[in-house]
Amino acid sequence: MAQPAAAPDAANAANAAGTVPERRVSRARKTPRRRLIADRAARWIVSAGGIAIIASILGILVFILHEVLPLTAAAQVATAHRVAIPGAAAIQAVIADEHRTHVATLDQSGLVRVVRLDNGRVAYSSPLLGAAVGPGTPGTPTSAPLALTSAIVPPQSRAFAAATGDGRVLIKKMEFAVTFEGQDRVVTPDETPAVFLEVDPQHRPLGPFAAQRDDDGNATAAAVLADGRLAIVRRAVESNEFTGESTETVGRAEVQVPGRITAVVLDPAQRNLYAGTAGGDLLWWPLQDGQPGEVRGVPAGAPVTALNLLLGGRTLVVGQENGALSAWFAVRQSDDTERLTRIHVFPAHPGAIRLIAPSQRDKGFLASGGGRLGLYFSTADRTLWTGPTPVAEETSLFYTPKADGAYIAGRAAGTAAGQGAWQVADLGIRNPHPEVTFQTLFGKVWYEGYDRPEHVWQSTGGTDDFEPKLSLTPLLVGTLKGTFYSLLLAIPLAVLGAMYTSQFMHPAYKRYLKPMIEIMASLPSVVLGFLAGLWLAPRIQEFLPGLFLMAIVLPLLVLLAGYLWSRTPRAFRNRFPLGTEVLLFVVVLAFGVWLCMRLSPGFEGIAFSGDFQAWLLRVTGLTYDQRNAVVVGLAMGFAVIPIIFAIAEDAFSNVPGNLVAGSLALGADRWQTVTRVVLPTASPGIFSAVMVGFGRAVGETMIVLMATGNTPIMSWNPFNGFRTLSANIAVEIPEAPQGGTLYRTLFLAALLLFCITFLLNTVAELVRQRLRERYSQL
Repeated sequence: MAQPAAAPDAANAANAAGTVPERRVSRARKTPRRRLIADRAARWIVSAGGIAIIASILGILVFILHEVLPLTAAAQVATAHRVAIPGAAAIQAVIADEHRTHVATLDQSGLVRVVRLDNGRVAYSSPLLGAAVGPGTPGTPTSAPLALTSAIVPPQSRAFAAATGDGRVLIKKMEFAVTFEGQDRVVTPDETPAVFLEVDPQHRPLGPFAAQRDDDGNATAAAVLADGRLAIVRRAVESNEFTGESTETVGRAEVQVPGRITAVVLDPAQRNLYAGTAGGDLLWWPLQDGQPGEVRGVPAGAPVTALNLLLGGRTLVVGQENGALSAWFAVRQSDDTERLTRIHVFPAHPGAIRLIAPSQRDKGFLASGGGRLGLYFSTADRTLWTGPTPVAEETSLFYTPKADGAYIAGRAAGTAAGQGAWQVADLGIRNPHPEVTFQTLFGKVWYEGYDRPEHVWQSTGGTDDFEPKLSLTPLLVGTLKGTFYSLLLAIPLAVLGAMYTSQFMHPAYKRYLKPMIEIMASLPSVVLGFLAGLWLAPRIQEFLPGLFLMAIVLPLLVLLAGYLWSRTPRAFRNRFPLGTEVLLFVVVLAFGVWLCMRLSPGFEGIAFSGDFQAWLLRVTGLTYDQRNAVVVGLAMGFAVIPIIFAIAEDAFSNVPGNLVAGSLALGADRWQTVTRVVLPTASPGIFSAVMVGFGRAVGETMIVLMATGNTPIMSWNPFNGFRTLSANIAVEIPEAPQGGTLYRTLFLAALLLFCITFLLNTVAELVRQRLRERYSQL
């Protein structure tokens, strides 16, 4: 009897000693090598894929930042070199060619010199007054050159305008013809003779003056006479297209001025004349064929010492004796009149502003006074750079056509007053993105022609005078607006549909319904946008009152159908599988939609006086656009519903069955179990589903591009259109010049989208983790 028990005792002793039979050890060590290799390879592939995704996202972020960061670069202004003008008297005006190879100067003696900048040699020289021709003696030189009283470069021109001591104003265009000899560029100055306008018939010296000449030969000059009156002369040229003959007429007008004029400027269209007085007033005369209208005056403060007009001829830059510098333009008043209004104020100079030179490419300008030179940008109300003036006794300032340099004439810096040769300082300017500031991107800006500061996106215009409007705020509002209206439809339908499918629908129907809804997510957004813009939008416009009626009728029909189904005999209901009632509700909803469409015209006649759009405008002041947020909400909601539904349904289905069974066993009915046990437990997954749907809606491009009208306006009105950040990038990026301000601003919009989605996903993950921890104990 003792021997049979010995073997088990020995086995137990062996196990207690930690030894295992050799047969079992060999089986444990025979794990297939292929499985180990496959597991290890799969781990490496998954890890490499995850790292590659992270690296790709970081690479995209780095690329976007690389394109955006140049927007923050500061402007740079440096003196390249100085060119002495041999034998020149006091230089009155300076012009340069667009390639910055030649500079033309006009001195007080009336001599025009063109100097090559690379070697300082005079390439062209001509007496301005000796080449002047007039209407009475075309092509005939005047009797003798006279000294100039003053000279200017009119705004947005490359011409010299000069006032003489005998009451004339002369205008000479300075064009630089460019030809090539092999690889060498040859610049030839234009020798077109000047034209003159006799402003003072008594041949007295003129005071401050302004002049303009267009390509057709029409010219206007305005100057202060010796007695303080303002004289305006208009030379009009009409050409006969058949004979080629030209007819020239000259008109003249004089006006009494309220104060002593110290500065005058004429716009390039020759339709507006502005003047500043020693009393600190700004005067504005509208011109009609050279005849001045009623003067309009506004106080500016200190005496005006310099005036000029920015590109487009609408913004007036005013420099004053106390160093104040400001920008003004006409603003429409409540009585439908226009009044000059100070819009932008720049930091004051230490002394009187003497020179203002506008850019010929944008709304920037240079200003000199009090020994300081500054570079400014009007639209952005921005001071880009300030520094000491590189010459003394500066007399002329010119901003080059490509806005990449400037020339300022005066005596050598550091010399005593009235001493030293006259020279021109060549300034190199690097100012690629002056339009961009935080205020212009996200704040309100007062643009030319607007009655008040506004948020506006309008990146292109019909002319070069256009003032870029790059506010991202309308695009951001449009993105949130489209997302809001789409999720307003998608979240209730998707979450409640997922709840019903998971907790109430019969499994036989669920097997077909869930794949069908998930297939909806594969529909191309361009197809949905096409249908929404061309098919859905006109029908919503026609049956919109019926859509309002659905919000009332459909819930009532569903409740009525549910009540009638619950009142049917139990024996009749038991003949159908649980969940079959969904087919009844589908039929009821289809009938309700059809009924509302049929009742739409009658309902519109009763509730909206027969015309909903007219009623909306009359009662609320809102306009109705065919492609609007309602259309986008339906179309984009249709695209977002499958995504939210699929994730939410998985969250409901993954709730442990013992929680449901326990709730039912404790006496709760099915609805109480779903709302009080299943829904809280599944809330982390539901929240994730909503956030994924939010990200899908924020990044949607084609639907909002085709179904909204793509208008960047600031309004939450559901009946007008909008433009989103993503749609704007898709529309604008193909036409944006690479490296330009618009190009980089679009990348900034992409960075903004990136940050929004990253921030929302981070917050969503934190909230999901909190919900998971809170309901993990259920």
